[in-house]
Amino acid sequence: MRWLKPIFGILLMLAVFLLLNFRQQQIPPLGKFLNPFAGFWQNNTTQDELPTHMFLPGLQDSVHVLWDERRVPHIFAGNEHDLYFAQGYLTARDRLWQMEFQTHAAAGRLAEIVGARGLEHDRFRRRLGMVYAAENALAAMRADSATWQAAEAYARGVNAWISNLPLRHLPLEYKILDYRPEAWTVMKSALLLKLMAWRLTSRNEEVVMSRTAAALGDSLTRLLHPGYPPFMEPIVPAETQWQFVPAAVPQQGHEFKYVPPEDASLSAALPARGSNNWAVAGSRTTSGYPILCNDPHLTLNLPAIWYEVQLAAPTVNVYGVSLPGAPAVVIGFNQQVAWGVTNAESDVMDWYHIVFQDSTRQAYFHDGAWRPTAWRVEEIKIRGGATVRDSIPFTHHGPVAYRAAEKPFASDVPRGAALRWVAHDASNELATFLKLNRSRNYGDFLAALEHYACPAQNFAFADSAGTIALWHHGRFPLRWPEQGRTVSDGSDRAYDWPGWIARAHLPHTVNPGRGFVSSANQSPVADTYPYFLGGEYAAFERGARINSQLAALSHLRPEDMQALQNDVVDLHAATVLPALLAQLPPTGLTPEQAQARAELEQWNYEFQADQVAPAIFAQWWRALQDSIWNDEWPNSDHRLKRPRRDVTVDLILHAPHAPYFDRRNTAARETLPDLAWLALQSAVRQLREKFGPMGPAWQWGHTRGTDLRHLADIPGLGRLGLRSSGNYTCVNAITNTTGPSWRMITALGPQPQAWVIYPGGQSGNPGSQFYDNFVDDWLAGKSYAALYLKSHLQTDDRLIGRTILRGRP
Repeated sequence: MRWLKPIFGILLMLAVFLLLNFRQQQIPPLGKFLNPFAGFWQNNTTQDELPTHMFLPGLQDSVHVLWDERRVPHIFAGNEHDLYFAQGYLTARDRLWQMEFQTHAAAGRLAEIVGARGLEHDRFRRRLGMVYAAENALAAMRADSATWQAAEAYARGVNAWISNLPLRHLPLEYKILDYRPEAWTVMKSALLLKLMAWRLTSRNEEVVMSRTAAALGDSLTRLLHPGYPPFMEPIVPAETQWQFVPAAVPQQGHEFKYVPPEDASLSAALPARGSNNWAVAGSRTTSGYPILCNDPHLTLNLPAIWYEVQLAAPTVNVYGVSLPGAPAVVIGFNQQVAWGVTNAESDVMDWYHIVFQDSTRQAYFHDGAWRPTAWRVEEIKIRGGATVRDSIPFTHHGPVAYRAAEKPFASDVPRGAALRWVAHDASNELATFLKLNRSRNYGDFLAALEHYACPAQNFAFADSAGTIALWHHGRFPLRWPEQGRTVSDGSDRAYDWPGWIARAHLPHTVNPGRGFVSSANQSPVADTYPYFLGGEYAAFERGARINSQLAALSHLRPEDMQALQNDVVDLHAATVLPALLAQLPPTGLTPEQAQARAELEQWNYEFQADQVAPAIFAQWWRALQDSIWNDEWPNSDHRLKRPRRDVTVDLILHAPHAPYFDRRNTAARETLPDLAWLALQSAVRQLREKFGPMGPAWQWGHTRGTDLRHLADIPGLGRLGLRSSGNYTCVNAITNTTGPSWRMITALGPQPQAWVIYPGGQSGNPGSQFYDNFVDDWLAGKSYAALYLKSHLQTDDRLIGRTILRGRP
């Protein structure tokens, strides 16, 4: 017994030692984390101070960095090597964890950080061929000396920061997750670009469309899921005459019906998001020079996706936003030109059903013969566990992600199918942005786009000479009409991509007579275009609203452009709501239902945060869609694809007696008025059950709200429940998780001016005052005048600090 107390004391000390120095599942080592000299306490003040001088071995000359009041670095270097070295160094100083975490995700390496929980995610990324795609991009970058030199200099700059990073200055997330950064490489930049390509092009509905086509037949599927949606105003005006002789379109292959397995879990509709850009000719502006605007809408996170910067050297002086982890400015302007992008939404991936010879998968059938399978072995390291070796079969189409008997990580990925994806091919998108940064005119812009393949984008352009243009640009396969909307036959050569749409034949418009160009993710062309692009494009509302406002206004000013970027008029509601209100009975409504109808009758179709009508309409529309389609397309498992919103609106307006308004699961014969009335009752009841009686709690900003979640979803490091105006059908297309990730208005002229903002802050440190200091102004629709400097000798009241980076003491 006398030994009991000493033994207990030793065990207690051992337990405390283990708790303080080793991870306990998801809890970091508390000793390290709580250490007052190196733990999270140090992140409260780290890096907000601006040094006046810094010694960075590797620089060829001195670099001058001017800091403005929003902590935007204005980098002036004597050569391009030093410019991108400094960009890498300063970006890592503010955003290192974000940069590395995203590239770990892209490479399928999260299990190295979070353990076995990340294994299925990592398998998924490897099996999609993300690393394979980045390796091909790396080869293309290496083949272009200017790109390679910029990417290598950027990597050296990142590593200069990492090599001198003391433990106390480690970003907070490293301390929470208990790991350290590794050296940066150009491969990591390539992985980042491929991750963006996947995010912007992976909208895949081939599985659900295959089941829908098998259930409904081709004719009904085409009727309810038309390739060219109703009400559409294409990016290139419909009356455009194409000035080229189109290439031969491939002949359609034999009919192939792929039906997903009965136990396949099919995903619900993907969340709506949108982007806008437009350029207005000088003939329609007060200044006589073009104005270009852009607001790409993406998933909103903290740290923010963009990092604002000015890059200046003898050959370039550009301002805009960069992707943390890659050199150059992605969206921005210089002295002569401005450009902005929206996602093209055209189809750049197909899934092919593969027939293997046997269970070894050593050969697959194609064009009447068995072809040998290629293999790629991926080693997935697991923190605290054994390394997993995953052998991935490759066909000439691409990687086969999952066996027929496996459950995919993402439910929209077909089993036993190979992925053909444009982003797998060697391409050098970084060269495009490097050249855009130093473009001086429309010719330079076109030359820059030559390198651009994926993710396809709508590039809006304007220059101070007066040219405005918009190109739907990327690499698009030649297809027969409707090819790729369902899973393809991997055995039939006719389904292979035989070539590409010629660059000169891509949809584009230059200096149109209407005096503006615009895009909002809608179809780039009318159905007279001779090629099939196969996209799942945005509905008509945002594009039509932008066009109508630009066409109606003259003598445009930047203030008008800011108002349009913040416009919350919903053409969806304006189009369908009068018809729906007309379906309601004149009597028989409860006081609450009557009040809801009165709110909608008085509504101006604006999705304002402080109004209740938007919440009522949104809930009514959801309930109405459920009433119309649930018996045809069961909502419980999403086994078939519902018709699009605009198709449903078209039926309500032009076919109100269509059979779809009769619910099959009842004995009675319902009509559109029946469903509209039942849906309003349901909407009012659901709002009351969730938010109480009609009142301020029903306001749109409260019922919907917007979340800026932390990139790793770490609690307490995001901004949640923001009371936002707008909706995915408005120009200001804010949703609960997506929105304008960067707003830019650029007025060209002898001296360009720009107004910009993004939802976040320059710092990636949650303890910094610059972590989310732009969010409230962004939410209010404000923007900041960009400080575009010509020289590091320039002075301005908005400058708060200067740092000189030297390669030698």
